[in-house]
Parts: sequence; C-alpha cells; structure tokens
Amino acid sequence: MSTSSLTTKRRVATTLTTRKATHARLATVLEAIPNVGASIARDLRSIGIKQPRELIGKDPHALYQALCDRTRTRQDPCVLDTFISAVRFMEGAPARPWWSYTAERKKGNFPHPLLAPPATP
Repeated sequence: MSTSSLTTKRRVATTLTTRKATHARLATVLEAIPNVGASIARDLRSIGIKQPRELIGKDPHALYQALCDRTRTRQDPCVLDTFISAVRFMEGAPARPWWSYTAERKKGNFPHPLLAPPATP
C-alpha cells in the first residue's frame, strides 16, 4: 500500500470517528459530543468517563476538579466550559459552542477553592 493511500485511509477514518452528534442519543463515543475533540476526550477518559452517557447527571465542576487533581495542575477554565457544554448536551440541551457556557462558569458556585476566582483585596 502506498504512503498516500495509507494517509487517505487515516484521514477518512479520523473524519468518520469525529463526526459530531446532533442529539445525545447519537453520541456513541466521546469525540462525537459537540466541542469534544481528541484532547478533551483523553481528559475525560483519564478521570473515568469512558462513554458519553456517563456524563448524564455529572457535575461539570467536579469533573474539572477531578482533572485538576489528576494532572496536579490547574487546567484552563475553558476546559470547564467544555465540560459544562458536554454534560448539558448529553442531558438534552442543544449543541452550543463551549464559550456560550463561560457566563455560567463565571456565575460562581465553585465547589473547590481552586476553581474560585482570585479574591480581590
């Protein structure tokens, strides 16, 4: 098999596995959830979320904290926005860009001090 043929097959396979679901019931792999790519899917798997349906009923803040704990670093807050979007989609909300959840994140309700915005003197 030629190199170009192999590259084409990989490109087709990647496209097929990353097609985004239009409804939660159609999401059979994490990468099918809108806003979830390979990196976020790896993050979710690293904290025990293997299937899209496992996001239903989860607290996105707790998922984010679990990832921060697992990696021993504070993740970019946009990761939390993406977790919120993934959970909401799997719970039946329409697909929306992850940044449309930034306001929800900024409202507060932080279960862990690492997630809270810095205190102002």
